[in-house]
This record gives sequence, structure tokens and C-alpha cells, in this order.
Amino acid sequence: MSENLLLTEEADGVLTLTLNRTDVHNALNKPLLLALSAKLEEIAPRQDIRCVIIAGSGEKAFCAGADLKERKGFTMEQTRSFVRKIRGVMDQIERLPMPTIAALDGVAFGGGMEMALACDMRVLSERVKMGLTECALGIIPGAGGTQRLPYLVGASKAKELIFTAKRMTAQEAHELGLANRLVPAGEALKAAQDLASEVAACAPIAVQSAKAAIQGGLGVGMEEGLLLEARCYEVTLYTDDRNEGLRAFAEKRKPNYKGV
Repeated sequence: MSENLLLTEEADGVLTLTLNRTDVHNALNKPLLLALSAKLEEIAPRQDIRCVIIAGSGEKAFCAGADLKERKGFTMEQTRSFVRKIRGVMDQIERLPMPTIAALDGVAFGGGMEMALACDMRVLSERVKMGLTECALGIIPGAGGTQRLPYLVGASKAKELIFTAKRMTAQEAHELGLANRLVPAGEALKAAQDLASEVAACAPIAVQSAKAAIQGGLGVGMEEGLLLEARCYEVTLYTDDRNEGLRAFAEKRKPNYKGV
């Protein structure tokens, strides 16, 4: 990977991607975005990956957002292109068929928080500070933050957080429902790995079908959502894993899911 900007580790069906620009708090520049986009495209069709973790290197940051030093020299058209790219990468994360977990152990501002919001679940350490701080810089969240945050905390609270460029503590974020797990400093990645292991222990096609049903149901009416759930359920009926799950239950043993 170019300049080793993105570290990759695989174990037991769990793939961990680590943003590796420690000296600038893992800020997102163009080379890192290109590397991340390419890796996400590679991951998406793989059936052997059951969960993806996104983390940041070092002890100070998950991701401080866009690299403003790089953007300072951009023309208007280069800025538009960069924003399109960062928005596209967040969409890639959200569209991955397998579950994703953001492991936050340090700051996550602007695009860094938007990356965490694009993941299915978030594990925060107690030293995390996070926020969509763009309005304090004369812009607005441009990588999905204005759309994804209201789904999680409600429109009124999201407006308050964005309009005031609020920097939340980990405890505040947890109380708002932004954290699936809140852990001591330094333990976010381990906690995310434990959560990923729980996900990986379930039938992967079932998990992916459940994710598709949940994601597809956001923003639609109950009737349409239930129809989508029925279609996603139908997918699982023809899998070997479904039969394995029934056998394992009857035999009082752990199932051995193959993803077929």
C-alpha cells in the first residue's frame, strides 16, 4: 500500500483496516482516500470476510478528518473533487455487505466522525472526543454527516450538534446512542475485535441479509420495510448454513457455518 498509509490485518474472518498517518492524527489526504477506496472495493465481494474493523494508528486519534493542510493549496475544482472522493469512500464503507465496526481511541472530528457514522457499529474508548465541527470552519459536513447523524440521534439533536460544532466526550456520545460499547482508554480495538468475533460466529449470509434488511428499511414506510425483510429472509432459506444451524441446535453444539 502506497507509503504504508493503510495497514491491513486478517484473522478468523475479521479484517482490520488501520489508518496509518499517526503524525497528523490519521487525517484523510488524497493518497489515503485512494488506498482506502481500493481496499474497500477489493473487500466487498469477498465471502470469507465476516466483519470489517476500521481503526486509527497511535493513541491520539481515530481520524481528525480531512487534511486541511493539503486542502489549503487546492483550487475550487480540486476541493470539489476531494469532497466527492471522501463522500464516495464513506458510501463504500456503508455499502459493504458485511458488518463494519469503527474502533475509536482518540479524536474523531469532521470526516473522521463521518467515517465512524458510516460504519454499522462504533466502539469508543473513554478518551475519545468527537464531533462534526465543520460549521466552525465555515463549511458543513459533506461526507454524509448531515444524513447519518439524524438517523442515530434524531433530527433535533443532530441539528444542535452540527450547528454548534459540538465536541463531545465519549460519555456524551455513548449517552446519545452513538457508541455500541464504551471501554477504558487503549482498549477500543480489543473490544471491537471481541464484538467482531461475536458477529463472525453467526451465519454470514444471515448476517449480511439482516444488514441489507435494516439498511434498506431506513427511511421507508413500515409496509415497504416488512416486504424487504421478507425478501431478505427468503435468501437464508436456501443456505446450507440454515440447515447447519438447525442441526447444531438439535445436537446441542456450536454450529460450523461456511457461508454457503
